[in-house]
Amino acid sequence: MKKISIIIPVFNEKRYVAELISRVQGVNFAGLEKEIIIIDDGSNDGTREILEQFLDRHKIIFHSKTQGKGAALRSGFKISTGDIIAVQDADLEYNPEDLNKLAVPIVAGQAKVVYGSRMIGKNPIGHLAYYFGNKFISLIARILYNCRLTDIETCYKVFSRDVLTNFDLESNDFGFDPEFTAKVLKNKIAIIELPISYSPRKFNQGKKIGWHDGLKAIWLLIKYRFK
Repeated sequence: MKKISIIIPVFNEKRYVAELISRVQGVNFAGLEKEIIIIDDGSNDGTREILEQFLDRHKIIFHSKTQGKGAALRSGFKISTGDIIAVQDADLEYNPEDLNKLAVPIVAGQAKVVYGSRMIGKNPIGHLAYYFGNKFISLIARILYNCRLTDIETCYKVFSRDVLTNFDLESNDFGFDPEFTAKVLKNKIAIIELPISYSPRKFNQGKKIGWHDGLKAIWLLIKYRFK
């Protein structure tokens, strides 16, 4: 039986993390064994104490200091054992049930990498600057890499484990998303997108990505295109 490893980076999410883990636990991947890996990236708001309650059920890594999303994901990738890997944020913006359909093309051998796009179908827009910034970043990716992606900043990236053997990842922060996308495309690995549901939260609810991360995403897309 094939296995899917769901990697969850966490930083200061005490309000949401327990419910999120419960939702991920409840997803039934037909024909797939499930492995949940949680990386606490130096939380200081009580998240760590909540995660300690799940130590007997899931693999959990505690970073002694905050290193960033990319670093947390790399820690999770290293100890994962699944044939398929899925990235899941620790908030409640994404519906873990969507991971099931994103894994289907990989299980069927139709794709190596599948993104869940928030831009396909009807979803709330949320913060306008963030929404249009994301669309602009995806436009830059389409121009530089001759692809048709609509949402490279999506959390939901599901991929075959062997994809990671094609390149090394360097970014410690939110730069993971543009770096991963750029390196997948430069290695001539096709990315398909499927629509997902999305419930955006506001910055006062704990959203952490900012405008500077958008500027860095554009720089990384350019950097890895010509590196």
